[in-house]
Amino acid sequence: GQGGHAYLQEWLWWAGLLFMGIGEAANFAAYAFAPATLVTPLGALSVLVSAVLSSTFLNEQLNVHGKIGCILSILGSTVMVIHAPQEEEVSSLESMAEKLKDPGFIVFAVCVLVSSLLLIFVAGPRYGQSNILVYVLVCSAIGSLSVSCVKGLGIALKELFSGKPVLKEPLGWVLLVCLVICISVQINYLNKALDIFNTSVVTPIYYVLFTTAVMICSAILFKEWQHMVLNNIIGTISGFLTIVSGIFLLHAFRDMPFTPDLLPLFL
Repeated sequence: GQGGHAYLQEWLWWAGLLFMGIGEAANFAAYAFAPATLVTPLGALSVLVSAVLSSTFLNEQLNVHGKIGCILSILGSTVMVIHAPQEEEVSSLESMAEKLKDPGFIVFAVCVLVSSLLLIFVAGPRYGQSNILVYVLVCSAIGSLSVSCVKGLGIALKELFSGKPVLKEPLGWVLLVCLVICISVQINYLNKALDIFNTSVVTPIYYVLFTTAVMICSAILFKEWQHMVLNNIIGTISGFLTIVSGIFLLHAFRDMPFTPDLLPLFL
């Protein structure tokens, strides 16, 4: 609770990091073959699993509201997957480079970096110990850029396996370096948030903010929303709002001693 990096001396933390790495490798493969707005909502499963495991092994409370919230998160993710937008086809590093040069994405990336620096060096020392949003916002904002790097590296791996001289392209190496930096920042500040606040609270809030940031980044970079019909737009927004409602139920009433036996009394 005092901050720092003492967790680096714990073998259990390294084991957890290893399993997280395996999960991120699976995410890496998914982002390489599908739109980010389609892949990211499936992270709602992590909200469910984290809430259940933290309740089982960390003795953190998961009441009826939390269980309903988990169900809503899954339903909302399913709706989002059904109505997910399709991104513009990016089949080579050259086309990826053109998209990265888009003025809209450059402005977005600059805003993310500036806001993250302000959160780290200005808001962090003042409010990091009392406001959960400070460190979680850093993870979410930087995470949106890491997804873009993953998409580019996935394309580079496809070209590498097809026999193209990808290793001579500087863009692939730049994306790799940026990805390592982004993931390092995410791990550091996510651990800070988990060190200070309740696990079942940090995970859902991080999921909502991260998903929002990825959707905005993907919409700007890959123009995912330009050719969507009205019913898919409504379905995507409704699914996301359902997830947000489930996340709210999951953490807003976490300390309320509500069980099925008390339902007649509440009614």
